[in-house]
Amino acid sequence: MNWDDTTDDTAAERLVGASADREDQAVEAALRPKDLDEFIGQEKVREQLDLVLRAARARGATADHVLLSGAPGLGKTTLSMIIAAEMGAPIRITSGPAIQHAGDLAAILSSLQEGEVLFLDEIHRMSRPAEEMLYMAMEDFRVDVIVGKGPGATAIPLELPPFTLVGATTRAGLLPPPLRDRFGFTAHMEFYEPAELERVIHRSANLLDVEIGSDGAAEIAGRSRGTPRIANRLLRRVRDYAQVKADGIITRDIAAAALKVYEVDARGLDRLDRGVLEALLKLFGGGPVGLSTLAVAVGEERETVEEVAEPFLVREGLLARTPRGRVATPAAWAHLGLTPPASMGNGQQDLFGT
Repeated sequence: MNWDDTTDDTAAERLVGASADREDQAVEAALRPKDLDEFIGQEKVREQLDLVLRAARARGATADHVLLSGAPGLGKTTLSMIIAAEMGAPIRITSGPAIQHAGDLAAILSSLQEGEVLFLDEIHRMSRPAEEMLYMAMEDFRVDVIVGKGPGATAIPLELPPFTLVGATTRAGLLPPPLRDRFGFTAHMEFYEPAELERVIHRSANLLDVEIGSDGAAEIAGRSRGTPRIANRLLRRVRDYAQVKADGIITRDIAAAALKVYEVDARGLDRLDRGVLEALLKLFGGGPVGLSTLAVAVGEERETVEEVAEPFLVREGLLARTPRGRVATPAAWAHLGLTPPASMGNGQQDLFGT
């Protein structure tokens, strides 16, 4: 229900990847909440955003520009649509990679209606010329269209109707300060707690006409890596298993059996995650080991290990990145049921080779 789109093909192929594939996008359209009251989780963001939108409506003005940051699948696209709905305005959706020239952005901006919401996903991937044009558009609602080339080039000012830009990014640190400072409201989307994901799963199950028990929802939530998009994807796969192998009702045992088939373990690790940990523990004694060596050992590209598998393993406290290389933590040994070597001591001392 609360998700947004990214373009990482490697992650999209994984059941626990946070990127949205075509099936996800189709289901999300049906499950997406329509207003802030329906939106589950992100309590602080919802409260703050509600104040911003209410104040704008009371003034009869366009809402301030909004910047949403956070990991994929947490609800940035959904919130952008809710902003448009709450303001009673149409929404235009595009993405940073699609805007490679200033002219691309000028064409979009010049066609906006007054009060319209422009959602710009992955805003940090926009080209620099377009980014610089956006500064003036956000601040003065004006762009300068350059006609001609060289000494004879002429800048024609083009007035824009007031609009609201909603920018979304998974890497807020890549946004230049001049762009970041032009947003009137910024919010960071946090990972969800299991209890919040259970509410997401129950709501989605009701909309999908799936019968699910509280224990079944809790089992799925615990394996969803704190991400609603993953929770909904796992729900659909467990639903399929329950319809084929059981009576269609999702219980804890059914959910556990289904996710075992799909190789998603109790902590949400899949084949790639466990492959990285097993190589690190069994082949390299828990590390430290270089990223390239570790990638070769699991038969994956370096970028896949670093950008797809590692973030969750680090967040779960199963792997540490150190100056000497990747190191497994005591929790990693325990999760795979292996005994760490005696040289690890308390586990903390050896992480940084001190």
